[in-house]
Amino acid sequence: MSKLFDLQKLMLKTQGHSAKAIDRAPKPVQRRLARMLGYHYPFAALHPFYQCILAVQHKQGHSGFVKADYRKSRKLFLDQMTAFQSNPTKIAQVKDLHLPLDSGMTPARHYHPNPKQTLPMIVFYHGGGFVVGGLNTHDEACRLLAKHANVQVLSIDYPLAPEHSPQQLIKCCVEALQWAFEHQKEFNIAPNRIAIAGDSAGGNISAVVAQVTKDQPFAPQSQLLIYPAVDFKSRYSSFYKYKDGLVLTGEDIDHVTAFYPDRHEVELDDPIISPLFGKLEGLAPAYVMTAEFDVLHDEGELYSQKLKHAGVKTHFVNIADQPHGFINMTTIHQSAKQHWINTAKSFRQFWNTL
Repeated sequence: MSKLFDLQKLMLKTQGHSAKAIDRAPKPVQRRLARMLGYHYPFAALHPFYQCILAVQHKQGHSGFVKADYRKSRKLFLDQMTAFQSNPTKIAQVKDLHLPLDSGMTPARHYHPNPKQTLPMIVFYHGGGFVVGGLNTHDEACRLLAKHANVQVLSIDYPLAPEHSPQQLIKCCVEALQWAFEHQKEFNIAPNRIAIAGDSAGGNISAVVAQVTKDQPFAPQSQLLIYPAVDFKSRYSSFYKYKDGLVLTGEDIDHVTAFYPDRHEVELDDPIISPLFGKLEGLAPAYVMTAEFDVLHDEGELYSQKLKHAGVKTHFVNIADQPHGFINMTTIHQSAKQHWINTAKSFRQFWNTL
């Protein structure tokens, strides 16, 4: 019991190192600690590591990650992700770039696990509710994706809301994909082997980009959608079931809606923000992954079903014990890391069959 109290004190002091200590503890110890810390939500199947982490955040008065003060939210999200980072996965070549796009000079980061090899490329759009996040918050996720899918990754630092509209954001992301296509020889990309990927808001962007570009020569060959947001208009069962007590909250969704579509007077069923309402026939094959404990779970699963019904080759997988955002937890949680590694490998296998 004394060890449990020591862990409790540690959790309340520091997040990065203490989270790793909790991750090394057996699950029964994690569950007992979560109860001691006061995690009272009825999510027994949620990995107890998250129950501990979330309990500490709640004790410190924190929940969700997109607040009314979006500038402060950006700093807090970056600070938290930075606190979790240590010993980044080694990649042979990592370069920061500035893409000269028509919409403006756009920062990007290029990952290549073996510069001597001709490899496919994934153009990656980070998550963060269209409001927070950037190259650094998703650096480790991109490193793991590059290494275990054995691909080049080009991570795009697209312009954020509310300063930029959905039209501006998507224009930039489309242009980044086209830029990669036009520079295939320079990056030694396997001919026309370019896919797109993104988590959460980035999954939304990937889905929209796939729709917008499907008749273009630079359309992606495949898409990896990681717990994507695909419907701003509707509220599904998973929203009401998981809107409190987890990583992504109902309040977060409200703030994102205010900053992204509402601020720019975009209808909630417009396919530029809600790809569920777009034309799905003829899209690139899709690998769709959801997390069980996620307000977005049901819409992600529904999107995969609609893709299949539209004749799009689709693979769907649900991660049963993880919450929204778990690919950002790989440095402190071994289970999240393994799930993300497995996804990277599985997506590459899916892609290879096309």
